[in-house]
Amino acid sequence: MLKKEEHGGVAVITLEHGPVNATDTAALRAITAEFSALNGPEGPAAVVFTGSGRAFSAGVDLRAMLAGGPPYLAEFLPALDEACLALFTLDKPMVAAVNGHAIAGGCVLACCADLRVMASGRGRIGVPEIKVGVPFPRVPLEMLVHAVGPKVAQRLVYGADAVTPEEALTLGLVDEVVDPEALLERSIALAAELAERAPADTFAMSKWQLRRDTLDRIARYQEYEYQRLVSIWERRTSDSWTADYLAAATRKS
Repeated sequence: MLKKEEHGGVAVITLEHGPVNATDTAALRAITAEFSALNGPEGPAAVVFTGSGRAFSAGVDLRAMLAGGPPYLAEFLPALDEACLALFTLDKPMVAAVNGHAIAGGCVLACCADLRVMASGRGRIGVPEIKVGVPFPRVPLEMLVHAVGPKVAQRLVYGADAVTPEEALTLGLVDEVVDPEALLERSIALAAELAERAPADTFAMSKWQLRRDTLDRIARYQEYEYQRLVSIWERRTSDSWTADYLAAATRKS
């Protein structure tokens, strides 16, 4: 599900989970375990996170959600939070090498990184959650807001569209757009540069300071809104909204 390679002190973690790297409970738990283990002085100096094939990640596995219903969501939603937090709190530099589509939860996973480099071409990135019919859980929403700021986050959430790499660059959703052939090399170089810029403990402390307000908001609001959020996600497994969205999206692809 995850492949790890070392490139001169930079660990490259590749998500390999089906044709578009959709995230189900098992994939999210694998991400949490892998990235949690990278923390500390024994881990690599920096990390690049990417996807296999034509997609970084197409986000939530909607088929699994619809088939599993509320019992599935009871495990999936906490697993989603845990995976996002494992990425977001990694104590060293991380670059997301967005090799193709990064949709919904896939976009959020990329937003957990310190920098995002996206391949030019047909890949799209965005957060169509409200079209799917579900609200953002607090943790993924805060990851998005941290990455792009509240104004752009609102535009992305309400617009619910996937944008081109060039549009993402203009919005600040990605930091660079490069040729696909150069994506991995450039991402590794940026990760190594961040790691070499400061002592590891200085970088880790600085990163924590920059992200502390986001983590504090999660702690403040998540429990308050969680049950209401779960009830809406559960509703989408039994009414037709999400199923209709999935059918339309499948026809387009």
